[in-house]
Amino acid sequence: MQPPFQPDDLDVAAAVARARPQLEELLTQCLEWLLCTARRLVPQAALSSLGTTASPRERTSLLLDLLQGAGPAAWKHFAQSVCMEYDLPLDLEVLLMSSAGEGNFSQTEEPGIDTRAQSSVPKGSACPRPCSISGSDKDAKRRRLDACVNYRHLLISSIRQRYGSRRAAEAQEQTQPLPFNQTFVNVVIHQSKAPRFKERPEKAQEGLAGAAEAEECADTAVKVSDLLCSEASSDTTKVIFLFGKPGIGKTRLMHRIFQKWAEGVLPQFLFTFLFEFRQLNLLKRKLTLKELLFDMFLQPEDSPDAVFQGLLENAQQTLIIFDGLDEFAANMDVSSSSKRGPALTSPLSISQLFAELCRGSLLPGCTVLVTSRPKRLPDFLLCTVSVLAEIGGFDHKKVEEYVSHYFCQHSFRERAIAHVKSSTKLLSMCLIPALCNIVCICLEYLFLKHQTSVELPQTMTQFYIKMFLIFLNKQQGDCAGDEETQVNCNKKAILGLLDLALRGLEEKKLVFYVHDIPEDVKEFASLHGLLTVFEVKTSGTCPEAGYAFVHLSLQEFFAALCLMVSRRVDKNYLKKKFFLKSKWTLKNETKTEFMESFHIFLSGLSSRECRTFLMLLAEQDEAWVQEKQDVILESLKKLAATHLSGPKVLELCHCTFETQNLKVAQHIGSLLNFKYEFKNFRLTTLDMSALVFVINSGQDLICLDFAGCLVDTECLEVLAGCKNVEHLSFRSRRCGDDFAAALSKGLQGMGSLKKLELTGGCITAEGMTNLVQAASQCLQLKEINLQGNRIRDPGGKRVMDLFSKMEKLKKVDLSHNHLSLNAVLSLAKEGIMCQNVTELCARGDTMVIHFSGASGRAQRSPDLKLEENKEHLMPTRRVNLCLQDHRLLSQHARRIVAILQSCPCLSEVDLSGNKLGDEGCSCLLKSLPCLSISKQLNLSQNRLSVSGLCSLLQSANSCQEVMELQVSLSHDTAVLRFREDRELASLPPREEPVFSTGDQQCGEENQTPDTSQKIRLTDCNLQGSDLKNVCAVLKECGHISELDLSGNFLGDEGLLQLFQCLPKLKMLRSLKFDNNRISLSSVFFLAQSLTTLGHIKTMSLSLGHPQVVHLTFWERVSSTSRWRSGSLACPKQEGKGQSFSLRECRVGLEDVTRLCQTLARCPQLTEIHLSGNSLSDQSIERLLSFLPFFCHLTLLSIRKNSLSPRCAVLLLNSINLCERVRAVEVRSSENAFLHLGASTQSHRTFCRLTGCAIGEGQVEELCSILEQHGWLAEIDLSRNQLGDEGLRCLLNRLHRVPGTCSLNLSHNGISQDGVLHLINAFVTSGNTTEVQVSLCSKATLIIKLASGDDPRKILRLAECNFQPEHLEKLFLLLERCTGLTEYTSSNNNMTVQAAERLLHSLRKDLGLLKISIEEPWVWRERVVDLLELALQASGSITEIMVCKDKTLFQLVIRFPHCLEKTESVISRLSLYKPQMQHSLCQRLCEKCAQLQQLRWSHVELQEDEAEMLVRILLPLPELKTFGLTSSSVAPAGIDYLISGLQNCQAIEELNLGYMKLSSAAILELVLGLCEMPSLRRFILDHNSIGDEGCSRLAEALRKMHSLEEINLSHNEIGDPGLINLAAVLLEMQNLKKIDLSGNCPSPAGGEKLMEALAHCKHIKELLLSRNGFGDRTAVTLALCLPHMANLKVLHFQNNNIGQAGGLELARALVVCELLEEISLSENDLGEQSIHALSKGLPSFRRLRKIDLKFCGVTDGASKSLSLGFQQCPSMEEIILSWNALGDGGAQELAIALPKMEKLKVLDLEKNHIGACGATKLAEELATCPEIESIRLWGNPVPSGLPETLTSQDPRLCFSFN
Repeated sequence: MQPPFQPDDLDVAAAVARARPQLEELLTQCLEWLLCTARRLVPQAALSSLGTTASPRERTSLLLDLLQGAGPAAWKHFAQSVCMEYDLPLDLEVLLMSSAGEGNFSQTEEPGIDTRAQSSVPKGSACPRPCSISGSDKDAKRRRLDACVNYRHLLISSIRQRYGSRRAAEAQEQTQPLPFNQTFVNVVIHQSKAPRFKERPEKAQEGLAGAAEAEECADTAVKVSDLLCSEASSDTTKVIFLFGKPGIGKTRLMHRIFQKWAEGVLPQFLFTFLFEFRQLNLLKRKLTLKELLFDMFLQPEDSPDAVFQGLLENAQQTLIIFDGLDEFAANMDVSSSSKRGPALTSPLSISQLFAELCRGSLLPGCTVLVTSRPKRLPDFLLCTVSVLAEIGGFDHKKVEEYVSHYFCQHSFRERAIAHVKSSTKLLSMCLIPALCNIVCICLEYLFLKHQTSVELPQTMTQFYIKMFLIFLNKQQGDCAGDEETQVNCNKKAILGLLDLALRGLEEKKLVFYVHDIPEDVKEFASLHGLLTVFEVKTSGTCPEAGYAFVHLSLQEFFAALCLMVSRRVDKNYLKKKFFLKSKWTLKNETKTEFMESFHIFLSGLSSRECRTFLMLLAEQDEAWVQEKQDVILESLKKLAATHLSGPKVLELCHCTFETQNLKVAQHIGSLLNFKYEFKNFRLTTLDMSALVFVINSGQDLICLDFAGCLVDTECLEVLAGCKNVEHLSFRSRRCGDDFAAALSKGLQGMGSLKKLELTGGCITAEGMTNLVQAASQCLQLKEINLQGNRIRDPGGKRVMDLFSKMEKLKKVDLSHNHLSLNAVLSLAKEGIMCQNVTELCARGDTMVIHFSGASGRAQRSPDLKLEENKEHLMPTRRVNLCLQDHRLLSQHARRIVAILQSCPCLSEVDLSGNKLGDEGCSCLLKSLPCLSISKQLNLSQNRLSVSGLCSLLQSANSCQEVMELQVSLSHDTAVLRFREDRELASLPPREEPVFSTGDQQCGEENQTPDTSQKIRLTDCNLQGSDLKNVCAVLKECGHISELDLSGNFLGDEGLLQLFQCLPKLKMLRSLKFDNNRISLSSVFFLAQSLTTLGHIKTMSLSLGHPQVVHLTFWERVSSTSRWRSGSLACPKQEGKGQSFSLRECRVGLEDVTRLCQTLARCPQLTEIHLSGNSLSDQSIERLLSFLPFFCHLTLLSIRKNSLSPRCAVLLLNSINLCERVRAVEVRSSENAFLHLGASTQSHRTFCRLTGCAIGEGQVEELCSILEQHGWLAEIDLSRNQLGDEGLRCLLNRLHRVPGTCSLNLSHNGISQDGVLHLINAFVTSGNTTEVQVSLCSKATLIIKLASGDDPRKILRLAECNFQPEHLEKLFLLLERCTGLTEYTSSNNNMTVQAAERLLHSLRKDLGLLKISIEEPWVWRERVVDLLELALQASGSITEIMVCKDKTLFQLVIRFPHCLEKTESVISRLSLYKPQMQHSLCQRLCEKCAQLQQLRWSHVELQEDEAEMLVRILLPLPELKTFGLTSSSVAPAGIDYLISGLQNCQAIEELNLGYMKLSSAAILELVLGLCEMPSLRRFILDHNSIGDEGCSRLAEALRKMHSLEEINLSHNEIGDPGLINLAAVLLEMQNLKKIDLSGNCPSPAGGEKLMEALAHCKHIKELLLSRNGFGDRTAVTLALCLPHMANLKVLHFQNNNIGQAGGLELARALVVCELLEEISLSENDLGEQSIHALSKGLPSFRRLRKIDLKFCGVTDGASKSLSLGFQQCPSMEEIILSWNALGDGGAQELAIALPKMEKLKVLDLEKNHIGACGATKLAEELATCPEIESIRLWGNPVPSGLPETLTSQDPRLCFSFN
């Protein structure tokens, strides 16, 4: 790159030449004036040549030549005349006056200035002055012009003087080098093409806020002159923003520009000003623009107003430089002063002045050049920057140039250059100009010391230390001693300098006055070149001397050093200063503006290598220094644990690199994310070095992602040493062939690289080849992504050869590279031949190649069945080829065939989205037998016609390997699937009708032969005329198993033609003819075919939208069966039924008659489904009349048909029309189902007419029907409109109904009067055995009838809201009912007094009477009061139950009453205390003499009540059962009560659950148990007895040989207690039930328990839930189950059982054939366990309930479960809630429902069942009258569907119960 400044010498002639273009353009318009002036100054003879010149421009040019040749005097006169006559641009005016000899031209301009850089003068920009210009105006202009020219001269001379003195200082560099002050070498500058921050000011960037994204900062190196000379409108201020990192050379470049302007290199600027923000910080007062320019920079010698006016008029030619925006301390975010802008005379702050200059409010049209470190831009700059550029420092060439300049006078120059170039790390540091200067200083010092081996520092911090020591040493000379001596001699001054640096940063002070610096510090720093002195102007008065560190980075270094050596700085203060979170509080802005490198220096000073220097400077021992260093290192470690963006990660890496601490680097590397993501900023070589250092220090493989980042090729050299990169990604438009070539050089060094991405760049085929060639040596590489480049023709063979060498390669992505068609086909050919390619996908602009990741050697196939004496070698690979959307034409077909034939192992071929047409596809299909395709061939979207369709059919017939053909001309689909791979998933099937075809029920009997084919020709727009050709081909296709012709226009005629083909389709299993515009005639034709084609299995028809015609067929009886000639008949399929479904087809009475006549001739018809057919009552009546003729019919369903109440009664009458009717269901006046039996044997019949609007008018006819049928089981008339009158009519004839049945009249609007009438009928009727009534929201009314002498008479009344008058009538009725056996009254407004009246009313002659009263007052009454109430009953009390939680008071009374002997009563009464009520006790003793059961729950016993219980009730001789649960007893009372249990010697059942017995009570209980020899059931659950209590009880239980049930659940029993109990169980041979749920044993304790239970031969119920036993216990239980042959109930839920334990347990359960209930819920059993359990289900012939909730049941296990459930004939309840069953599982279960005749409840809550599964369940539920509920709450069923399905069948429950 050439320097931006190339000055040459200037002379007068050159100045005239520069002025000529503008002058000619101006004077061509003023030719007359020019001619008059020339006549006065030029000889007349010379003007004679003008006559031959015609062009005005040529005449003007000739006149100027003549004037210039007339001599200096003439030219001077001419120049003055032009300036006086016209308003010229100032630069032209200056040139003219200078060329005339005025203004000392030779001192103001220099030759060699490019005229193109001048600002052009537009036409008309200079206007002639009025002829009457006064002499005073000309004098004023002349004075103004002279003032501007003089000020310009003053500026130039001042600048030359300033930089001239510097040059003199630089001449002494060899003896006294100064840091950062060397010969200037141009830096690299990158300009942004389109600064996006102007469009999106709100988007801040990570590195440089508001700056353009890195992709926009194009890597185009520019000169400064190019930036400054770029075009802009004359009145628009041009703002140029240059940013760069510390030490990159910003300030140096600004001074260079300033200096070169003074030398005439930037002639487009007449005036240039340079301000440094670090000096502007010192200004506290407000200034005008004039004061800023003159007072703060250079004051004109005279006429300042005229100069300022000249500046304003020529603002376009003024350059103002502001250096170091980042060093400005004040707030720069200022708002505009006003809409019009500030006045020129308005004083403003520096921030406001700068802002208004950038906005163009002040000095509009000027050029503002700003420099800064990367930081957040002020808001006003976001909208005003015209040019954005980044100073990039040096490249390798410039480093060499700089080093060469530095050592130009040394003999070791070449050695120095070679040393720098030999070290990558050193070379990386030298890319920063400031560091390059330091490196040169160190090298020079070492070379001059004649050291043979040169060892330079490793980090920037160490270089600064070395530089500092060198300066100390060089200034003192060779005799000054070593480094330690120099430091000790100057320690006070050094420490003072460090303190000054830190104080300055803390106070945001970069410039110091004399009084700020101690004298010794000033002398020391000035002597050693560490401080620089300059003039500081704060006002118009005399300037002061200002001091600053020669570079801000040096001040930061000294400040960091101060923190590390100062005794005043403790660990907390140091930690606070280093806490980088404060630096990164805002995303891009720093709180510490002047401390950009401060934290890096602190990190560097924490390295071990710096410890000696710190000890020397601090005069402390190593421990003191190390303690401070550890603070920094620990802070770094903590930072790595936070989430950091890309730039912050780099900062942390820089800090880590500076420490050179491998342990810290390894720790930080392990904490950082495994993916390093960097977006939209430039990375330098130093950045990459630091990053690689951290990555290489770690142990983990990482991902490096550079998105839109600018990464130089030098960075790639550093990156090559990164050994832990697993995934490397570059996404940048700048990545081209050069970048790829540079990256290729380092790939081999990345030993862990597995994935390489170079996307969105401009890499061509050449770059790709180089890259792949290098990558082929990376044997571990698995994926290459080159998306979005410019690889148009990659060269298939060469590239594939390289790819084939990469054994681990998995994927190559060449998408979006604008590949040509020839290139695609070439890649396809070479790719599928490549041994390790598994898939090549070229879809449009996508090109992805997949590889096997292993060598492509052929291996023997382990699954291949070999023929005898033959061996087959089969390639293990399968290749998928996709050439989609490439506009392939028919002429390409042969080439494609050649490509396909070249690969013998194709799996899937996709040629969709091309233009092959019939001809191209036909060419492909003819070669189909020669191709080896194992899965499918896709020819979709290739413009096929009917002719092409026939070709496809023929190819399917000719190629035996074709398994499926799917064609849709409307959707442009054509797919062939092949037979070899049976696991191929088919395309999504067409929407099936809700009607069940029964396909899934076929089982193994309907397996399709291996040679079968599926043909789907859907939506092909086929007409009847087209079918002739299609049928001709179909006749030849004898292996078709499925044929789908849906979505065509074939009509009735086409259907007839098709059926003529059926005799040839001998393997057909399914035929679909949907949406073919058939009429009702075809329905009759199809119905008739059920007879003529006896092997039809199901027929589903619909004439709605969409139309449906779907037939399935049974497998033929034998292959020898033949069709009879001239007929479609075939041999009948014995034992196989047929199903007919007709939906959405409006049929009249005659149509129904015709249809029934046709169907009646079908002897195998088993199901008829009619839905949405608008059948009238007459049509339904006619249909029912044919029932006797349907000999094998099992189901008749009528859905979505309006059914009147009369029609419902007609349907009910079917039980009398056909003896085979087993159930009649009519629901919601819309759906009806008739279930028929297989024989005429007598079976009980179910009649359910719910929600049919049946009222009083239909009761007579309804009763007449019921009276004729003698085998009724259930009559359900709920949700109708009977009312009280309808109920009365029904009751009047109820006694005529024969047999035993249940009558449900719920929800029929019955009132209290109707209930009383019902009770009257109940009392008087002989066959009414039970009445259950509830008038609440449930509105329950159930009557049970019985024939014969049924002794039961039960009346249950709940929530009837009886009033006193109703209760009185009720009591009168009950007095007449002497046969009552049970009466229950629940919440019927019955008071205590009414209860007494009730107890007086209820009596019977002989036997037991159970009375239950549930009322709120039961909770409030004391026990003694309830006992008083019990005494009001007639007869002897045998049971008393008080459950206050249920507000239940219950008695069982025996009639007649038996009196106890008087002696016994007196003997017990004598035991009472005197204050006890002897009358109550005496009556209790008399009334309860036969008391057998006493159960109290949730009662609160007072002492007197407890004493009554112990003294009177417990000793009763007949008492067999005592239960006191969840009750509270006074402390003294409980002990008394437990001790009283010793008197219960006849007790058989003791229940003390939830009593929270104390240890003392347990001891008393143990004593009591010893006195209960007859005890059979002992319940002590929820008492927290623990191990000790369990152990004590175990000893007591050891003697109780009659015990049959033990319940110790939820008692916190661990292993000790359980083991003691297990020892006792060995002797309990009569034990039948044990409940130990909810305790806390370990698996070891569980194993002991199971081993003991194995000895309990008679155990029937095993309840061991919620113990966390685990697999070990489950396995032990499995081993013990064979010894439990009588087991009926097993509860083992929530026991942490996994697949291992579950599998063993499931396999072992089969030995327990008597099981009735299994619960394994809340165990993660695994699919294998579920399959094993399913396999064993057929063994459980008595199983009624199974609970598998929360067991992880999936669709995969649903089929085996369903098959198992079907073989459990007693199954009543299945719980599969909270599993993972989806639609597939629901459908499997639905299919099984009809086979489970006793099933009542199926719980599927909280699964994944959707619309399909729920609909299928609803469909099958219609055929299952016994099922009471299917729970589906919590499943993802679409909104609205639950309501629809529930309205069809309320047994489907979608709500939470």
